[in-house]
Amino acid sequence: MRLLLVEDDDHVAAALAAVLERHGFAVTHARSGEEALQALLPCDAAPFGVVLLDLGLPDQDGYEVCGRIRKRTSTPVIMVTARADVRSRIHGLNLGADDYVVKPYDTGELIARIHAVIRRPAADATATPAEAELRLGGVHIELPTRQVRVDGVAVQLTRKEFDLLALLAQRPGVVFRREQIISEVWRTSWEGTGRTLEVHVASLRAKLHMPALIETVRGVGYRLVAPAS
Repeated sequence: MRLLLVEDDDHVAAALAAVLERHGFAVTHARSGEEALQALLPCDAAPFGVVLLDLGLPDQDGYEVCGRIRKRTSTPVIMVTARADVRSRIHGLNLGADDYVVKPYDTGELIARIHAVIRRPAADATATPAEAELRLGGVHIELPTRQVRVDGVAVQLTRKEFDLLALLAQRPGVVFRREQIISEVWRTSWEGTGRTLEVHVASLRAKLHMPALIETVRGVGYRLVAPAS
């Protein structure tokens, strides 16, 4: 699989590229936001499977680059940054990032997260028309097209945000354990994904403008509270 590594530090990029290549990735290195955007232009080569985006770029803010990437491609984006606060993570996810890794990180963690974002659960092609669309009050979730509308207004979600919402919405009122959500949405049992789950829940609440839609069940997990019709 091709991977686009956006990193302005050549020494960091060289070391990371060597690790990624040992895990089977064909790495293309971009040193700036503009180089990254140019690399993503359509060409004869196979498309990138994932973008690893450092936020500290020399020519433009990494958040801006992420937003521009998302406008031209649905390729999964993992942000890499030293900004560890929840607000920064939510901002990155709102711009379309699929995950957010904080420096310093373990390379094993990074590889696990890369594999997690590229394992996109396929929409259920066998679903009946009634099963293909979930209606919860003013929230409409179309599983085959992966579209979400709130009171008729489309809401742009990242792939993992959609997968998380769809999982909870298929069984409203049922408490999903954190481990179960991580297993089904991220397809991993890696414990460090728990923080990413919290950030995705916070981002969903903000994007849907429905903070009470997803309820935290302390010490257990989350459940979706169906709004009144």
